Parts: sequence; structure tokens; C-alpha cells
Amino acid sequence: ITSGLFGGHDDSKKVKGTVVMMNKNVLDFTDLAGSLTGKIFDVLGQKVSFQLISSVQANGLQGKHSNPAYLENSLFTLTPLTAGSETAFGVTFDWNEEFGVPGAFIIKNMHINEFFLKSLTLEDVPNHGKVHFVCNSWVYPSLNYKSDRIFFANQPYLPSETPELLRKYRENELLTLRGDGTGKREAWDRIYDYDIYNDLGNPDQGKENVRTTLGGSAEYPYPRRGRTGRPPTRTDPKSESRIPLILSLDIYVPRDERFGHLKMSDFLTYALKSIVQFILPELHALFDGTPNEFDSFEDVLRLYEGGIKLPQGPLFKALTAAIPLEMIRELLRTDGEGILRFPTPLVIKDSKTAWRTDEEFAREMLAGVNPIIISRLQEFPPKSKLDPEAYGNQNSTITAEHIEDKLDGLTVDEAMNNNKLFILNHHDVIIPYLRRINTTITKTYAS
Repeated sequence: ITSGLFGGHDDSKKVKGTVVMMNKNVLDFTDLAGSLTGKIFDVLGQKVSFQLISSVQANGLQGKHSNPAYLENSLFTLTPLTAGSETAFGVTFDWNEEFGVPGAFIIKNMHINEFFLKSLTLEDVPNHGKVHFVCNSWVYPSLNYKSDRIFFANQPYLPSETPELLRKYRENELLTLRGDGTGKREAWDRIYDYDIYNDLGNPDQGKENVRTTLGGSAEYPYPRRGRTGRPPTRTDPKSESRIPLILSLDIYVPRDERFGHLKMSDFLTYALKSIVQFILPELHALFDGTPNEFDSFEDVLRLYEGGIKLPQGPLFKALTAAIPLEMIRELLRTDGEGILRFPTPLVIKDSKTAWRTDEEFAREMLAGVNPIIISRLQEFPPKSKLDPEAYGNQNSTITAEHIEDKLDGLTVDEAMNNNKLFILNHHDVIIPYLRRINTTITKTYAS
């Protein structure tokens, strides 16, 4: 990124800064039409404006605003055609000594398209030095917002220590993010509120498509989902209407939480590969006695091996490098991997049996989503808390001889006393479910 710092036009005191932003893009292309429209609006004098908010100089009960400052040299700063490129702009603020250190700023986007604001950095605030604002947020046209977009300096405060002149801005921002629980959510909303699962069915298509509402009762208040505010169904006002499957990627999620262009490309690419992985097994199933099962570990590995091998060489690599769409580049791999095959997981790339080792199992548990289920072993052998009359004797039959050769010379008692023996115990949670499953025609087991 080139650091664009541009001077003022008069002799008054100025503070210079750098704004880093990315233009709107769709998947891997920037929105060229939106970009060109933005340039036209620049010509007409409409800009992106910034106003600093003082944390020490008051305007009533709130911090005083600086005069608006506008992006400089934005007219001829061309965003590259491939998405993900960042551009830096200069911005210059009028300054006086009484203003003090800014604690926040307001941004107004007078374009007709949104952009991604990464940061604002003030290089030399008098008597303070550099002030950095980490933004990482999409900014939509100001007409879409009910209140000003505000960003706070990269300085955390406890609520009791928040500067008094910034407190009201903080409170208003929190109210904006909470929402009021009404209305349909739009793409530019930044509201994080929740609702019950009353959109699982589609009663307008008949009684067979009615589904029970999940959450919201005194006994089961959860689960909850992000609130979207879609209109109710025609036949049941308590059920929320569903969006068509083809539009399911557009369900409301606050824009800052949505996939970026590269992540979305990966997601769609793997979705396409998944479709192929469904179609091909269906064809093989015509000649397979167990079409819905993996018959061996080799069946699993075939998800990642084989495929249609593409030609290799410098010419093909140069061709794919010239393709701006990340999604197509992922499909046309140049590393020897077959087309329409899932990439081989790193854990089995070097060794196909690496996943079977105790070390890898431990690593995956510690790095997984619920490592706190691992606990210090309190007694040996472990004893079940399940009712023996209902489930029989479920106590572990493991003995010291089974594990002492793995304890680096310690006995079981020494390892427990030194807090070096831990257990991952799913037993008491899983056994009741296994019993329920095994009362049906489906049979399963766990060890």
C-alpha cells in the first residue's frame, strides 16, 4: 500500500492522516460499475467525509466535532480489477490545541455504493503522537443509516473509565447494535439480535410441512437464531416465511460477519465439488451392494485422490495465474491435484495413517471446539455415574498394566498425584443415547 499523506491548502494548523479502504466487490471482481459511479460522484463534488470527535473538548455533554475532512486524490486512485486490493488515501483535518486527543470519528459515505473501511491513522496529533483507528467494517451510503457511523480509537476502556465525552456515543452505538426487535433486516443493518426457530417449516405448502418451533418456551428457551424479520407465513402468523433455496446465501447476517470474497469463493468451489461427489457415488451405487456406506478406508481416501488430471507445465500455470476469479483458479489446480476432488487434509498428506496415532488424537482434541471436556483423572479405574440397575455395570475395566508403559516411568498413583493423568470421558453421555438407538431397527455401538 502506498502511504498517501497530502498537505493542506492554507497556513492554519493541520493534522494529516491515512485512510485505507477496499472497494465493493462481488466474489472475486470489484464492482466496476459501482466504482465508476463513485468516480462520477467525486466529479460532482460528493465525497467521503470524516469528522473527529474530541475526548477532552466538550460540546454540551458530548465531545466536540472537528470540521469535515474529505478524502484526497481519490478521483484518480484506480482500484485494480481483482478484488482484495487495498488503497490508501490522504485526509487532512483542521486542528486547534483545545481539541485535544480525538477518541472517535464519524464517517459519512455520500456515494451510492458501500466500501470496506480498514483503518484511519492520524500521524502526528500535537502533544500525543499517532492515533490509530482499527475499523474493518463495511460503510454503506449514509442515507441507509438511522444514526451516524462512528468508530472509536484503538484504546480499550472499562465502562467506568470511558471518557465522559465519549460515553454517550458508546451508549448510542450499543443501542444501534442491539436493535429494537422490529422490522425486516436489511443488508446495511448492523444489528445483532435473536429470535426463536419458527422458520423450520413451510405451513403454506400443507400440514405435512409444518414444523415445531424450537426455543422460546419456559422449559427450553434455547436454541436461538439470528433475527431476520421476514414476514409471517399466510396460514400461520407465528411462523416466519422462508426464503427460496437459491437465495439462501443472502439470508441476513450483519455484513461485517459475512464471508469475504476469498472465503466465499472457497465455499462455493467446495459446494460444487460436493455436488460432484454426490453425483458420482450415485452412479457407482448402481453396482454397489452397500451404496450408502464406506466399505473401507480406501473409499474415504478416494474422496481426495484421483479425479481428472489436468495438464501440467509453465503454459498452463501462466494461464491459470491470469484468471482473476479465485473460484475458477481453485477448480483448475496447477499442483497436480485432480479437478473436482477435495484437497487432501494436511493430517494425511504425508501419512495416510497419521490420524490413527494417539498424538494426533490428542492434538485434535486440544485444538478442537470443546477442549474443556478433558478433565484431570480423580480415581482409577474410572467409575461410571450411570444407574447400574438401568445400564448395568459401566465402570471401566482398564488396569494399571494397560497404561503404565506410557507414563514415563511413573506409576498410576504418582501420575494422578502430580496432576499428569487426564481423561476424555464421553461414556456417561453417549451410553443412554446408544441404548435408545439400539431399541430401533438401527444398531450402533461405541468403545
